[in-house]
Order: sequence, then structure tokens, then C-alpha cells
Amino acid sequence: MTARAADRARYDRATAHLDAPLAIVDLDAFDANADDMLRRAGGKPIRVASKSVRCRALLERVLAKDGFTGVMSFTLAESLWLARSGFDDVLLAYPSADRARFAELTSDPKLAAAVTVMIDDPAQLRLIDESRSGGREVVRVCLELDTSLRLFGGRVRVGARRSPLHSPAQVADMARAVARRPGFEVVGIMAYEGHVAGVGDSVPGRPLRSRAVRLMQARARRELAERRAAVVRAVRDVVPGLEFVNGGGTGSVQFTAAEECVTEIGAGSGLYVPRLFDNYTSFTGRPAALFAQPVVRRPGVGVVTVLGGGYPASGVAGTDRLPVPYLPEGLRYDPQEGPGEVQTPLLGSPADDLLIGDKVWFRHAKAGELCERFDALHLVQGDTVTETVPTYRGEGHTFL
Repeated sequence: MTARAADRARYDRATAHLDAPLAIVDLDAFDANADDMLRRAGGKPIRVASKSVRCRALLERVLAKDGFTGVMSFTLAESLWLARSGFDDVLLAYPSADRARFAELTSDPKLAAAVTVMIDDPAQLRLIDESRSGGREVVRVCLELDTSLRLFGGRVRVGARRSPLHSPAQVADMARAVARRPGFEVVGIMAYEGHVAGVGDSVPGRPLRSRAVRLMQARARRELAERRAAVVRAVRDVVPGLEFVNGGGTGSVQFTAAEECVTEIGAGSGLYVPRLFDNYTSFTGRPAALFAQPVVRRPGVGVVTVLGGGYPASGVAGTDRLPVPYLPEGLRYDPQEGPGEVQTPLLGSPADDLLIGDKVWFRHAKAGELCERFDALHLVQGDTVTETVPTYRGEGHTFL
């Protein structure tokens, strides 16, 4: 029996009393992935990206491990909810225009102390001030550095279009703008190198592309390390008491942690290890989050149909954004249909061994987006469901 076949047997036994569709997290794999991230971080603390987890119980589980500290959130509403739930160090990783929540933040000392917001434009400061509704609490501010690699005089750009702040001078000027404005305090810098941390560099069947990605990432790491250090020096001239410098991502933990100026790593997808992280040379994780769909039809030899399953991930549309049939091994989509909203036909010889009601296990393309489809996660240890916990959706929250 292969390791994957053994996992399937465990998951089927653990969930035999549960009807699919359902989602699980394998706690042994989850914990092993967390330990591997800590090893790669080399002693620097890891701030957990909540968008990659979207389950309070699992955020609490990983934050109970020595070496993990703080949450990196994705909306202001989520940030305030987490702070009210007892998370006392929440970094909002994206700028917000949520005026109602800014009014809450600036009127509540506990929230203002727990939540740090992201800024990269003076207009964002004005929006916050206009939202205060009498609230006078000082807003903790983090400045985001654009990490993109710019080549040939800026004519070629590699990396996500995020912050407009690219140079040390631009980030320092933004720090001065915050310092001149009452009611705000710069406490941190964030720089997410998605073109290094979030792009696989060993794509099966694409050796030339994979080599090109590795060369690009090596150059990007060198350029960013020099520029990030210069940015930190420039900002510390304005804000000597800077509390943190956040960088990284699941695919670049060890590289970012090696930079002296970085004080903490941001990562989260490496806890679940979705399918997009199968093509990395920098680390190998264990798939921890899966979902199961029930077999509801047997249309013919070598074919079964499962209920639902059309859960594409965000990003540029393509087959790499689709969930992948995982267990039993050997199933594939019908190229004429793919994963459907209500039903998904699957092809392959393993289909002939599946009965009506059996479970087919899938891996989502990205991490936390799976939790937008399910109210609960069944936590599996060995061949037992030890606990069932709500996702954000199960607690009544769809933040984005």
C-alpha cells in the first residue's frame, strides 16, 4: 500500500460516520508543516497569515507553538473581530477603505492597541481621519514596500502590483508624512515578495520555464535584500523605535529569514500545503487540508460522477487554479467538463472500484480559500476525527 493509499484509508475510516461533502485537516500533517516552517525560519518569529487558514481554532493551535507570534489579517473587519476574540497582535496586510470599521478602531483603546493597519499613500491617512467620528485613539501604521524586480530601466517588472513605494526615499517620505500627522504612529515595515515566495520553481514538464524562474528568483532575492536593508535604514532615521520588519512567504521563509534587517516572517499557506505548493525546490510539505465529494453516479466503465467540486482558486484563470482529484490516485477530470458547480465527472481506472456514496478526496489549489466553501473543518488525527471546528464561514463571517 502506498503512503497516499494509506492516507485515504485513514481518512475514510475517520469520516465513515460523516456524509460528504466535507473538509478535513490532518493535524499530524498540519503540525509537521508548522515545525518545518519554524526550522526554515531559523529562530525568527513567524506571523501567521490568516487568509491562508480562515479558522480561529487552527490559528490558536499554531500560535500556541513557540516561534509563531501574531496574525497577518486580510480585512479590517476581520482584524477587529480577531482582536475582540483575544488575538492581541494583528497586522492588517492590505490597505482598507472601511470607514465604519475605522470609526470603531479609533474609538476603542483595546482595538487600537491590538491592530496595525497598512499604509502606502497619504490619501489613506486622510480617509482614516475622515472616518474617526470623534475617535481619538492613535492608529498603529505599517508601511508596505513594493518588492517587485524592475529590469531594463523599469521597462520590465516582475512581481505583484501592490504598493507604490519602491525606493528607500519613497518609503522614508511616507514615514515622514505619517509622523507629521497627529493620531498616527509608524511601527513597522512589510514587504511581501510574492514572485519569490508564491511561484513554483520546479514545474513538471517545464524544465526551461523552471530554470528561468529559479534564475529570476535568485536575482530578485539579491536585489530585494539590498534594497530592503536600505529602506529599513532610511525609515529608522525617521522612526528610531520601529517595532518590526516583516517579510517572506511560505516559499521563501529561509531566504527572507537570512536577511539581518528582517525581524519576522509572514507565512500561512505552508500549514495546509495546497496543490500550488507542489512545485517548489525550497521545501516539501505534507498536504494537510482536503475536501471530499460523494460519488453519486456511475455513468459507465472508468467513470464516476461526484457531487459539486467546482471550487476554483483566485488568480489568473487556468488549470493550476482548479482543485485536483487526490485520493484514490489516478482519477482525472473529463477535459470536456472539468470540475462543475453541481457535478463533476471523473475518469480513470480507479473509478471502477468506487461505489455510490464513496468519497473522493480533493486538494484545493490555494490554502484558506477552501474554507469559504465549508462551514466546518473535521480535525483528523490518525484514523479518528478528534474535533470539528467552525471556519470563518461557519462562524457567520465572509470577510471578502
